Formats: sequence, C-alpha cells, structure tokens
Amino acid sequence: MTWLILMGAIAAEVTATVSLRMSDGFSKLVPTVLVVAGYVTAFTLLAVVLKRGMAMGTAYGIWAAAGVALVALIGAVFLGESLTWVQIGGLALVVGGVVALEAGGAH
Repeated sequence: MTWLILMGAIAAEVTATVSLRMSDGFSKLVPTVLVVAGYVTAFTLLAVVLKRGMAMGTAYGIWAAAGVALVALIGAVFLGESLTWVQIGGLALVVGGVVALEAGGAH
C-alpha cells in the first residue's frame, strides 16, 4: 500500500508540474488550481509515505527521479519540447542512482 501511495504522490506532482507550464504564469484558472491541488496532494501523500516508515532518502529519491523523468518525457511527447540523447542519458543516470540508493539500503 505504501508504494501505491508513493505512486499517487508522483502522479500528483507530475500533474502539478505539467499544469504549471499550462497555467501561463498563473493567468489561467483551471491549470492554476491543478498546480496548487497537485502540489498539496503530492506533499501530503509523500508525508504519509514517510509516516508509514519508508526511508526518507528512498521515498524522496524515487519521488523526485520519477517526477523528473516523467515530466521530461511528457514535455517531449506531448508539449513539443526537445529531448536529446545526452538528456536521455542523464535521466537514465538519475533513475540508476535511485535504484542504487534503494539497492544499497536493502537488508
């Protein structure tokens, strides 16, 4: 269940970040509301994950890395933003770093 809550936190953060781009400097109401609601939801769910006992480094690392990767992919696929092979390699390194963090903490 903790992992599902973390996935919800990631989805909320990604929704908020993409909405931030669409809010046009907070001049559009619906995307602005999604930004605020998304970030409040994301941090609330992340707090729940931490309260349930997941290590802070693991929870935040997965949350941040997944968010960065998903936002970059959404930007490239749906918003016409560029994504070079160097950037893709960087994203792979970020995700690999989180996997290493998690694997290194396994008992």
